[in-house]
Amino acid sequence: MSAAPPRPARPRAWPFEWQVGWRYTRAGRAGRAGAGNGFLSFISTVSVLGIALGVAALVVVLSVMNGFQKEVRDRMLAAVAHVELHAADGGALPDWAASAALAARHPSVRGAAPFVAAQALAGHDGRLAAIALRGVEPAAEAQVTPLAAAEVAAFARLAPQSWNVLLGAGLARQLGVRIGDRISLVAPAGQVTPAGIVPRTRLFVVAGVWESGHAEADATLALVHLEDAARLLRTGGVTGVQLRLDDAQAARTVGAELQRQLGPALEVRDWTRTHRHWFDAVQLEKRMMFLILTLIVAVAAFNLVATLVMTVTDKRADIAILRTLGATPRSIMAIFVVQGAAAGLIGTAAGLGLGLALAWNLDVVVPAIEHALGIAFLPGNVYLITRMPSQPMAADIVPVALIAAALSLAATLYPSWRASRTDPAEALRHD
Repeated sequence: MSAAPPRPARPRAWPFEWQVGWRYTRAGRAGRAGAGNGFLSFISTVSVLGIALGVAALVVVLSVMNGFQKEVRDRMLAAVAHVELHAADGGALPDWAASAALAARHPSVRGAAPFVAAQALAGHDGRLAAIALRGVEPAAEAQVTPLAAAEVAAFARLAPQSWNVLLGAGLARQLGVRIGDRISLVAPAGQVTPAGIVPRTRLFVVAGVWESGHAEADATLALVHLEDAARLLRTGGVTGVQLRLDDAQAARTVGAELQRQLGPALEVRDWTRTHRHWFDAVQLEKRMMFLILTLIVAVAAFNLVATLVMTVTDKRADIAILRTLGATPRSIMAIFVVQGAAAGLIGTAAGLGLGLALAWNLDVVVPAIEHALGIAFLPGNVYLITRMPSQPMAADIVPVALIAAALSLAATLYPSWRASRTDPAEALRHD
């Protein structure tokens, strides 16, 4: 006689609190017959939609801010190195080639180039402008700044003793010059003569005008050959070395590692410190926008309080029956926590899906809205960036999801506690 085949293992059932809470959630979505249940279903749906829209708004706004931050950062770093090495005493580097070679051993460094930098004055036809004068080596500069790599022909005109200068477009407009015009560059320190201290001035020919898209660089930066800058400024040699990294976002970490490697004789400055005002302003703006938009999610999440209070009132008889069947106050509380948390998670998931769909397709959605309304959100005659950039990042999206879920869970605690305090005899007597 053959043995009976083994019975298949029954799937393990969920705790009854989860089952009842999920059933109440689905019943609210379905909207059972009756004016009371229909209104309760409507309020519950509004709460879920509020959470979804709040989360979607957070995801889209933070993605757009990341996009604008990346656009501005990339334009700025087109003319600015990621990391700079300076002598600790502020003078010329005694052996810049050795310092550059030592820094280049770091696995994150992709290029190095010497430079001479100082503040100066530029003048033309009665107009003066304060400038950031930078002497560069054209061949090496292409390894550290995308601007030099893109403007190869213009940088090739910067030869030793050519006394040529390349100006940013904003600076050229401010001085009213074009290619071929001559401008006077005045060094910050003068030379001593029998007649007193006389400013050191030299005529330079405008050999090119470049535009990086970053307003500050375009309005202040003037580039000359390394030797011409050293002679005008009398620095006695190279004053610093520029470094290009494989990841601009790691500049602060790499800079700290290079500082330990190179020792106290050199000072390492990364772009987040040399442009600290911009970096800090962007970070502060992003944090404040995150807090403000989180309030929208908080308001929507706490709408669940009203929904659950009404649900508890509507389910008093059910609660009383469950209590008489042996359910503990903790189980009753868990039922309504599950119901509220499920609604919050549904809203959060829907908001994440909607927000990511909009953020990834913003280049299609925004032009469609502009075409429908007949307007341009970023007109080209006003803004350098004419499209709405978007860059969703997990570092923003994960906190949004966690905060929305946490707020939804917190909103369920008080109504659930009130439900657990329901007296069965009193509830059944009134029903």
